[in-house]
Amino acid sequence: MKDSELKERLESYLGKRLQGTVEIANMVSLSGGACQENFSADIKVNGGPESGQYQTVYRTDKGAALLASLSRIDEFKVCRMAFEAGVKTPEPFWLESDQSVTGNPFYFMKRIQGKATGRFVVKDPSLNKVRKQITQELAENLARIHSVTPEKCKDEKLKEVLNLGQYVSGKTVAQGSVQALRSQLESMDGAYPAMEIILNWLEKKAPESDAVVLIHGDFRTGNFMVNSEGLQGIVDWEFAHWGDRHEDLTWLCMRDWRFGKLNKEAGGFADRSEFYEIYEKAAGVKLDPTKIRYWEVMGNLRWAIGCIGQAERHLSGKDKGIELASIGRRACEMEYEAMRLIEESIK
Repeated sequence: MKDSELKERLESYLGKRLQGTVEIANMVSLSGGACQENFSADIKVNGGPESGQYQTVYRTDKGAALLASLSRIDEFKVCRMAFEAGVKTPEPFWLESDQSVTGNPFYFMKRIQGKATGRFVVKDPSLNKVRKQITQELAENLARIHSVTPEKCKDEKLKEVLNLGQYVSGKTVAQGSVQALRSQLESMDGAYPAMEIILNWLEKKAPESDAVVLIHGDFRTGNFMVNSEGLQGIVDWEFAHWGDRHEDLTWLCMRDWRFGKLNKEAGGFADRSEFYEIYEKAAGVKLDPTKIRYWEVMGNLRWAIGCIGQAERHLSGKDKGIELASIGRRACEMEYEAMRLIEESIK
């Protein structure tokens, strides 16, 4: 659908929904993720109970969804749940599940300031004075995310969706994650002996979780907006699920998300120990070094499988793109990192 046609459809839809005349200006495509696309849009509503001006982002699906990614409807519900828990994330509103409007479900969310680009976050001089503040804010907000538990989720359908088809309890979170990765690996063409070795180690070493909490699922540099004033908001919730807190904590610290600043293990902008210390204080928990190592191995395997999956989307013709094609070659880097972590754990 052409951008001009999309704009007209959304103006008509919002006019009916908001009981007024709607004008959309400055509708510009933004860089999206692997399974969604975003448009910046300034919306003016004349008349009706919600009359006013709104700076928004329109968010919808594109191409083929990745394994374990949420629908836009479920993503909206998770964003709403996190926002109401006090997490600094853009407020979501105006959800539409009827695909006849634009061809896919969609929703709008408040547009926030800042940039999320990895190299901007870790290297731009404008952030030199606020990186410690950003570290503090991110750790505290991650603790707020993890304060949401299945017991607090009132939407029974969403509660089940966030299980990812697994029976999730403190004893089975790791085992369920291993089984999910094994199923993905078995569905892939070709042989991946290093991944099989890593999976076997993860299966053998699976620890019991201290609690089952809401996991962002892609909590890393590139998925939060910052500027010279600090953290502006955490975004991209399409991989949210119930899980072990150590999954988010180690995903941020994976080598691949440091964008050249390898000595700053927490996302390329902070020391891991500093980030974990702030998190422990905010969450009121003590992190387990053994579980940290375990879930970092898990994260590297997960991303290795994800890299191959994205390349396959390109090769199969489902969703052509040079970025998807190039990501496939990164899988061996994650295999190496996971094997290195395992080797260090047995020294």
